[in-house]
Amino acid sequence: MSSRFPVLDIPLEALSIPRTGKAYDLCSGWWPGMPLAEGHPQFQVLTYRTPRGQRNQKDLEFLRDNRVNFGFISELLMCTTHTGTHIDALAHVTCGAHSEWHGGYSADECLGDFGPMCQDAAALPPFVCRGVMLDIPAALGLERLEPHQPVGKAELEKACARQGILLARGDVVLIRTGTMDGWPDKELVARSEGSGLNLEGAQWLMEFGPAAVGADNVVLEVVPSGIDGDPQPVHRFLLQENGVPILEWVYQEELSRDGISEFLFLCMPLPISGATGSLVRPLAIA
Repeated sequence: MSSRFPVLDIPLEALSIPRTGKAYDLCSGWWPGMPLAEGHPQFQVLTYRTPRGQRNQKDLEFLRDNRVNFGFISELLMCTTHTGTHIDALAHVTCGAHSEWHGGYSADECLGDFGPMCQDAAALPPFVCRGVMLDIPAALGLERLEPHQPVGKAELEKACARQGILLARGDVVLIRTGTMDGWPDKELVARSEGSGLNLEGAQWLMEFGPAAVGADNVVLEVVPSGIDGDPQPVHRFLLQENGVPILEWVYQEELSRDGISEFLFLCMPLPISGATGSLVRPLAIA
């Protein structure tokens, strides 16, 4: 039987980047009550089956003959795929009177009862490529960005110059704002609330043809946007117009501490049909 997913062509030069073999975990972790973007449901883990319940209810056929008292615990997850470290699928963001996502697909025609029927999380590829981390606070001589501080072309260029980074087509570009330096304390996270990439910065990054763009904050981009009538222009520009996936809540504090700017980036989105994103656990291998 043929595979549902195509065989990928991995850029072999990316595999030669690691020098130490040290792997940095870039994920947030997940738990009930964790920080979350406005408008999304809270993350919940609900115990669904228990050994005691199975023993008392006697409703599972495969446990009828069970002299050893075998049992199991299972759970039900209730969450948005935009919880913690995650990647946005191209169907996540819409624009216009007909709510169109990337490629001109309209919610009027391509949104079913079980989610978008194209450009969903199942269409996201695995990422095995060169990753770069642009440390904006370090470039500006700060511990973290101030609340609502924008990251534009000048800040990105300054970080590239300081770190000796030349961006290239196919890179996954990660932007550090310092928002997660106190993770997961909500009060510490709020010290950089609303800081992020602005539209000018996204347009500059797009000149290099990134495979994806991510940051260590809640929505990647600066809030408020500074553009009247356009609440999330970076999402609109990257996802809806150019088809570039966005990663959010990407933990980069250890990369910053160790001065790691370039690495092999590994990220495997879950191919969930109808989902507009995927929880991910990306790795940076230096």
